[in-house]
Amino acid sequence: MFKKVTIQMDERGLLFRKGSYHKFLQPGTYRLFPFMEDTVAVMNMTHPFTVKGKDLQLFTHDEKLAQELDIVEVQDHEYVLHYEDGHFVGLLTAGSYAFWNVLKKHTYLRVDIRHPELPAEIDLAIIPKLIGYYQTFDVANHESGTLFYNHVLQRELAPGKYYFWKGPIGVAVKTVDLRQQQMDLTGQEMMTEDKVTLRLNFVCQYRILNPNRALEIKSIDDQMYIQLQLVLREYIGTLKLDDLLKMKQEIAVYVLTRLNEKSNEFGVEFLSAGVKDIILPGDIKDILNTVLLAEKKAQANLITRREETASTRSLLNTAKLMDENQTLYRLKELEFLEKICDKIGTISFHNGGNLLQQLNSLVGNKSMENQ
Repeated sequence: MFKKVTIQMDERGLLFRKGSYHKFLQPGTYRLFPFMEDTVAVMNMTHPFTVKGKDLQLFTHDEKLAQELDIVEVQDHEYVLHYEDGHFVGLLTAGSYAFWNVLKKHTYLRVDIRHPELPAEIDLAIIPKLIGYYQTFDVANHESGTLFYNHVLQRELAPGKYYFWKGPIGVAVKTVDLRQQQMDLTGQEMMTEDKVTLRLNFVCQYRILNPNRALEIKSIDDQMYIQLQLVLREYIGTLKLDDLLKMKQEIAVYVLTRLNEKSNEFGVEFLSAGVKDIILPGDIKDILNTVLLAEKKAQANLITRREETASTRSLLNTAKLMDENQTLYRLKELEFLEKICDKIGTISFHNGGNLLQQLNSLVGNKSMENQ
């Protein structure tokens, strides 16, 4: 009894006889003789051409079959992006592939992953469909990036997002912050020329100008920190404590000048520097407070003596004027009398008479006595 097989318009058939490929079948109905051990594999043309357990090379010698197939060979150093009717459907890695070319038009984009950066032809919209095959690096707006292939410098990267294939080439991107940065030197013990040990807090602002040079220096922050320490120790050691306390601004200018002598070496520009705090030992602080208190007391005594001298000189000048001018003397007496009357709370009369006349007579008697 015959075995009937029907192949639809969107299908193709592969006839196997005794397990070996025999013939390519177009759409239609076929009757198979059971005694010939024939079998038919019906292939859906919307799916890739694959036969389980069979190598693709077993079918490529059939010219009729080959005319309806796109054969794609992907090398070890390649990825192939597969498109159907202009739409991305998948990424092909190393191997052999076959696709039916009757119902749909297939196009392919080959990329050599020995050149890691994704080509511009790849639409960024399909990037999420390539997860696992690429890696990304971000360079922020305030940064400069440097690209390395297998630890070999390639070029500088401007701010943006970059995509690279995961392949035989190791890719790395190192970024450098171009914003103004601050270096704090805190609690550094230093000795002045007069052997006073103190602690110093110092701050320095800088900005990286040459990112590549900065990347060439291992632990650039640590090296700049040590350079700042050395410059400060060198300068502080030439000053006595009193001079140091008076010359904070001069210290900052000196340190900034010395650091900028090394700016090309570090690839940076030192913008500003300054002393934040000078922390003295407890015994030195007590001594300075005692000295300060003594100075303030001496200043206060000097001011008091100066005021007393001025007051005495004023009294002497007034006495000379009154001695030379009797009218002025009389006016001064009346002024003094007015002050006395302002402070009188109770007035008592004795032997009658007018109070003003009695007071006048007292002042008059005194004036005659003076004559």
